[in-house]
Amino acid sequence: MNYTSLYNTIQTYTENQFPDVYLASGGTVNATTQINTFITQAEQRIYNSVQFPSLRKNQYTEITINNKYISLPTDFLSVYSLALVTGVTNANLDTGTFEYLLNKDVNFIRQSYPAPNDTGEPKYYALFGPTIISSAITNELSLILGPTPNAAYYVELHYYYYPESITTVASGQTWLGDNFDSVLLYGSLVEAYTFMKGEVDIIAGYDMKYKEALALAKRLGDGMERQDAYRSGQFRQAVT
Repeated sequence: MNYTSLYNTIQTYTENQFPDVYLASGGTVNATTQINTFITQAEQRIYNSVQFPSLRKNQYTEITINNKYISLPTDFLSVYSLALVTGVTNANLDTGTFEYLLNKDVNFIRQSYPAPNDTGEPKYYALFGPTIISSAITNELSLILGPTPNAAYYVELHYYYYPESITTVASGQTWLGDNFDSVLLYGSLVEAYTFMKGEVDIIAGYDMKYKEALALAKRLGDGMERQDAYRSGQFRQAVT
């Protein structure tokens, strides 16, 4: 289901064209803005309920000597893993050795390596807080390493992020819309009927359909995509 199809289906199911809303401040909220809000709210709920592989990203970063902080990507939400890559030849990371760092609290790293000159090959990392640029606190987060790097290294960061919304992607298509449109549709309808202050039984009905679709999505993202028949065996339905 692409964006246009999803947009039209929401209008059809709700039997509502979502006419312009005139604000007391004098502004206007049109139908596209309203429906896009329903969709993006549904996407956020889904992406925080199911860990699809499509929500993963990786980035290689070079860390410098005596700098214990790593600025995180602007679309970063949480860490899957952080690996130190040593023995890299000509910036070709495939030639290096991957050593995965252990996640700790900031207080552990501060206690273990209290002085700035406590340097060595990093073994731990922690989510530190906002990145500071020219004494200004930004909206982006950073990591702290322990100990402080004693040389320049590469690190590979695997992290969780929100993919571009179906409401803004140029093609009008996303992995979720192409592969699990039912959960996206019913999630958007729950948001739409909540906005409309719809009847309780209708909202409850769409919420039930959303939860049914979400359960199937979790079966895929948190189940089937994390195993194979060789390791886990094929699924067997009990015969009674």
